[in-house]
Amino acid sequence: MRALVTGATGFIGRRLLASLERPVVLSRRPEVARQIVGNAEVFAWEPESGPPPPASLKGVDIVFNFAGESVAGGRWTAQRKERIRASRVVGTRNLVAAIEAQKKRPRVLVSASAVGYYGSRGDEVLQESAAPGSDFLAEVCQAWETAGQHAAQLGVRVVTPRIGLVLGKGGGALAHLLTPFKLGLGGRLGSGRHWMPWIHLDDLIGMLLHASKSGISGPMNAVGPSPVTNRQFARALAAALHRPAIFPVPAFALRVMFGELASVLLASQRAVPHVAVSAGYRFLYSSLDDALGEILAG
Repeated sequence: MRALVTGATGFIGRRLLASLERPVVLSRRPEVARQIVGNAEVFAWEPESGPPPPASLKGVDIVFNFAGESVAGGRWTAQRKERIRASRVVGTRNLVAAIEAQKKRPRVLVSASAVGYYGSRGDEVLQESAAPGSDFLAEVCQAWETAGQHAAQLGVRVVTPRIGLVLGKGGGALAHLLTPFKLGLGGRLGSGRHWMPWIHLDDLIGMLLHASKSGISGPMNAVGPSPVTNRQFARALAAALHRPAIFPVPAFALRVMFGELASVLLASQRAVPHVAVSAGYRFLYSSLDDALGEILAG
């Protein structure tokens, strides 16, 4: 099966490419992408400008859509919020338009979303049937998923993985946390009582591939089976590094430093992978301690 990947040069995309044969890549910077992704076939594409080249979808069976401006790349100015939305929603609409124009369409579209769909929900256990939130990121995720689901009207099976905090070697959120925790300066954020739905990168890739081959359709929480609170996460990471976790960051300080973006850092989403587990996915890393142990080994 031939797969097309958008967002292929990112933390998740690079790992996904390594699991695919003869992938096709769409990238804003094709020359840079060719250096990163090896022998994949690369096409230039500006997601907000229009559909990708029709040739990029020729012979493609599965589309993995992960293109999108980084949510955590800086303070949420009005301009940045528009880039976050457009890169996901408009980009996905344009991708689906290209799928619609194909005589022989891909069978499956795996189009990313995020647990931000739910907003901040305290201790509520969130299966995929839970109602959406109403904050900025929740509204973006709803529009993002709706754009992808249009492909279902074209006979394409659509999966929208709602991705949690991805943990892995060489990038992602953990890369930003390691330095302060290694220095013994780590700790909880705010009260630390908010839930953090994490997933090991290997399990995320495994779940995405499982979803592409199984009969899953619609939303799928791409999270591990054992969510933890932020306080528990800080303690587990500190213990894995043999350091204390005694320097909490007050919520007001996060709001001063990051503005509206702080709401993402303090949001509580006790999401569980009901759909993936029901479809037979088996986790490589079921506990946070096991996941951190593998990532930090050596």
